[in-house]
Amino acid sequence: MSLTIKLHVATTPHLWFRSQEIGRAKLKNVRPRGVYLANPLSRLPRKPKMLGHSAAKASIRSSLIDPDGGVLVDLVVQEKDRVLKAKEAEAFPRVRLTRIDLEWVHVISEGWASPLKGFMREEQYLQTLHFNCLRMGDGSVVNMSLPIVLAIDDGTKDAIRSSQNVGLVGPDGDLLAVLRSIEIYKHNKEERIARTWGTTAPGLPYVEEAITPAGNWLIGGDLEVLKPIKYNDGLDHYRLSPKQLRKEFDQRQADAVFAFQLRNPVHNGHALLMNDTRRRLLEMGFKNPILLLHPLGGYTKADDVPLNVRMEQHSKVLEDGVLDPETTVVSIFPSPMHYAGPTEVQWHAKARINAGANFYIVGRDPAGMGHPTEKRDLYDPDHGKKVLSMAPGLEKLNILPFKVAAYNMVEKKMAFFDPSRAKDFLFISGTKMRTYARNGENPPDGFMCPGGWEVLVKYYKSLQAEETKQQATVLSS
Repeated sequence: MSLTIKLHVATTPHLWFRSQEIGRAKLKNVRPRGVYLANPLSRLPRKPKMLGHSAAKASIRSSLIDPDGGVLVDLVVQEKDRVLKAKEAEAFPRVRLTRIDLEWVHVISEGWASPLKGFMREEQYLQTLHFNCLRMGDGSVVNMSLPIVLAIDDGTKDAIRSSQNVGLVGPDGDLLAVLRSIEIYKHNKEERIARTWGTTAPGLPYVEEAITPAGNWLIGGDLEVLKPIKYNDGLDHYRLSPKQLRKEFDQRQADAVFAFQLRNPVHNGHALLMNDTRRRLLEMGFKNPILLLHPLGGYTKADDVPLNVRMEQHSKVLEDGVLDPETTVVSIFPSPMHYAGPTEVQWHAKARINAGANFYIVGRDPAGMGHPTEKRDLYDPDHGKKVLSMAPGLEKLNILPFKVAAYNMVEKKMAFFDPSRAKDFLFISGTKMRTYARNGENPPDGFMCPGGWEVLVKYYKSLQAEETKQQATVLSS
């Protein structure tokens, strides 16, 4: 896996060149200057610098990394007002949410999408779809690469009529939120799919799950959530909001926070990269870098390892000492997964800025997948990290490159790949890892901590038992 890290340092040109002249001098309380001037969509941003070990030191507390828009959005109604708000909403027309809609309500309400304050109206939707960013009232630009929208069908639209507000009810029928000052506009599915994924090929998981069966209208407005979103699945204590994460980082006195997103189990190659990241940050002069191990917890495709299994596996990684619990915060990122490659990886990076992370690790083919109808990757594996280095609204981040990690068969551990000794290395893909686990085979020693591997073997054995049971039921009937 080839990884890069994006580093938050000053991007103002004279400060950058001055830092090169004075070597490893410390820069304190430096804020990047605005990139866009009169017309924020008419100029390209400066490309972040490629940083190596000679980069200037930075002194930045996580709480001083401003969320997009300058203020972290919090749309959960205060407890004292909830009864009154809920009673008022009883008279509003209702919109029923799907499970994925509910996940987006969660994301918006906690400020992961700051400065967004509700499901997108048409102007926000078009900017996101065509520019991957939103223009603020002051002319500045924030990154917003994925449409965060709520679809409704013809019957719901007709029922709303001229109402300015609607109540949002969850999949179980409970009133969860209110959408105010609504705007209803056409849901052009083909355009949305083409511009988000770069293809309209059949077989895109999120499209088949959330877009194809959705209604032909989108409804936007200002969101008020009547109480914090909970899933009651035994994992809610892992679901820390951006506000809670920022508080945790400050309590730990972090002077750097580096986020690592994943939707797969952690193997020792991941751990090597995360631990080496911390080592390099210490060499750059940071005193207490904190890792945010941040697995995606929303919708994932059917063949991905379920969230509860991944969280159990991650716990074993910390228990076995592969990662240091004293310098690691494990939390769930509530967003659904699109598998939209370079478009989606911008969203992943932007959301972590709002959580207070000033470093973001990005790997080979981030948020990618195999082409749904052809035997090839859907996206170029290197385009994700390249796009992040140029994306409007992500100028707070700068790139620090990493090498490829693979299994060293001589040293019997995960190590950085050495092309001059290519025959000594083994690349173990996710598919191969799943095959090992399904067959009850052990991977090479040093690939994954034993406790973590046992969790995966147990999960795949349970799948096989369920498949056998289903086959027996079919035969008997």
